[in-house]
Amino acid sequence: MFRFTLPLALTLLAAPAMAFTTTQGARVEARGDGFEVLAQPGLSASMAFCAAGTYAQSVLRLPAHARIWRASAPPRRAGQGVTFTTSAAASAGKTGLFLFGEDDGSVSVAFAQSLCASQRSRFWR
Repeated sequence: MFRFTLPLALTLLAAPAMAFTTTQGARVEARGDGFEVLAQPGLSASMAFCAAGTYAQSVLRLPAHARIWRASAPPRRAGQGVTFTTSAAASAGKTGLFLFGEDDGSVSVAFAQSLCASQRSRFWR
């Protein structure tokens, strides 16, 4: 048993960090003090927030009223993902979403997840 355990352990240590995949197919990876929704063709701000909200609830176990801030300034360049944080200090200041009222760069986890309903069949593979 030991001769199989050591190679398996070494393989797991050498493997890159696994990304979390949402039910909509978006991939999210931890990045320093935050996390990034990885780039994919057609990724919109609402799609990125949907994935961020799902990650915040499923992986970070944040409550529905917790805030998530966009850390990378909108608009993003082609091929770049969208970075998020749970700290207001690291906020980019704008969400990139069309919001009524003040845009401080954050939305609640619940609001972010509500954006998933409109994304289910239209954009995600």
